[in-house]
Amino acid sequence: MTIQFSTKVLPDSDFKGPKAAAAICGLSGDCLILGYRQSELSQLQALDDLLGGAIAQARNLGDLDGKAGACTLLRSNHAWALSRVRLKRILLVGLGDKESLTDFAKIARSALKQVSGGAIESVLWHTASFLGKQKANQSPVALRERVHLLAQIVGDQVYRFGVRQDQFKTKPVEKADSLKEFTFITSTKQASLMKSAVREGAALVEGMNLTKDLGNLPPNVCTPTFLAHTAQNLSKKSSLKVQVFGEKQIEALGMGSFLAVAKGSETPPQFIIMRHDGGRANEEPIVIVGKGITFDTGGISLKPGEAMDEMKYDMCGAASVFGAMHAVSILNLKKNVIGVVPTCENMPSGRATRPGDIVKSMSGQTIEVLNTDAEGRLILCDALTYVERFKPKAVIDVATLTGACIIALGHVHSGLFSDDEALVKDLTKAGHQSLDTVWRLPLDAAYQEQLKSNFADMANIGGRPAGSVTAACFLSRFAEKFRWAHLDIAGTAWKSGVAKGATGRPVPLLLSFLLDQ
Repeated sequence: MTIQFSTKVLPDSDFKGPKAAAAICGLSGDCLILGYRQSELSQLQALDDLLGGAIAQARNLGDLDGKAGACTLLRSNHAWALSRVRLKRILLVGLGDKESLTDFAKIARSALKQVSGGAIESVLWHTASFLGKQKANQSPVALRERVHLLAQIVGDQVYRFGVRQDQFKTKPVEKADSLKEFTFITSTKQASLMKSAVREGAALVEGMNLTKDLGNLPPNVCTPTFLAHTAQNLSKKSSLKVQVFGEKQIEALGMGSFLAVAKGSETPPQFIIMRHDGGRANEEPIVIVGKGITFDTGGISLKPGEAMDEMKYDMCGAASVFGAMHAVSILNLKKNVIGVVPTCENMPSGRATRPGDIVKSMSGQTIEVLNTDAEGRLILCDALTYVERFKPKAVIDVATLTGACIIALGHVHSGLFSDDEALVKDLTKAGHQSLDTVWRLPLDAAYQEQLKSNFADMANIGGRPAGSVTAACFLSRFAEKFRWAHLDIAGTAWKSGVAKGATGRPVPLLLSFLLDQ
């Protein structure tokens, strides 16, 4: 389901005076969400007068304690009608004392949970009431961050898998969220900024939804060919220019490392390039590369059977590139961005690459394959060599690369590897802005020693110690001709258990990074 985001401008978007309160009550919608602090309840007097004392009554009953995320729902009654109040409900949300972006996210989730799953279809969000105490000093950047984050939270709440509700179930078991319209109330002064921020937030949600859908699709549907068709369909609806190389073209390019992974499967590999030429003709592009293993059995180095179904998520790096490029095209971003996706299955068969085989990469470097389950780096290394031709401003590869990264960072931060300090700073900042956070891990030359091979230029694994680091070190050997960063999203791209499903990360991080460049 797609949520509709919009803005509504009030000459005075505050709620303190009678005129402002009357303007708010004159809005039509299923629910207005209004933030308050315990110390500022007296400022709601004009609004309370129009509501027939409903706020004072809630306060006397002890329902308004101002704690962060505490919600009190006021419903329309006879007194409201006499006051010509068009709103059906007002949700008062306590803001507490803290003002960080993380605190704001918790408060927003708490508020939106109250309007979820019922009859509420249209929500109005009173933006000014959720700003910090120093409202006059609220920077445009901070406001934009909160709008993006709120759109993301709303998108997460209403998301249901698939283009059609329960498209793989004969009997739907979960009711779709009722919320269809989300309107940001803003002032005349901030109208232009809000309109732009809401547009970006809406594009972010569209991109994340695509990423989630692709990740959640079963692997018998979401094949490399399906991803290629998805890219081609995107190009029909947007500014994206798409090229797809099949197996023969991949072979002609000399991508022996990529093909070594693909050859165990009956499903042919695809190499997908999506271009958004929004900048100047001679402008160096930013390139994002996504690992697209649509199902990973481990190959001959077969994985344990438990939870192997989740290996359909091994293409979440590719899915996030699709999502980011989709958002970029919706916004018609005024810069050049290229998304590159090498995609195949990693299957065991009589044709599959064996542990001990030596393969030749597109760069000419040879690789001893000690473990066929370390396949993501084998397809990414050829993609990294390929993107040299774009003379990129920067390259970011995104991959569910190592279980070792989950051991190191759990499911909170994505792993960030780079020797480029400016790139690290920009990506870390984008992570903080979007709450799609990263944690920098080392890339010291000393770890390269673990990749030594007696028989080839390098081995594809460096043993158990520092597994995520040696994987990044392997990729760094193919990224020496441009500024480069690697994101290991193995712990953040999807959730297991009851909440099983793709998260849409790191699309918020990537879009925030691209918007800031």
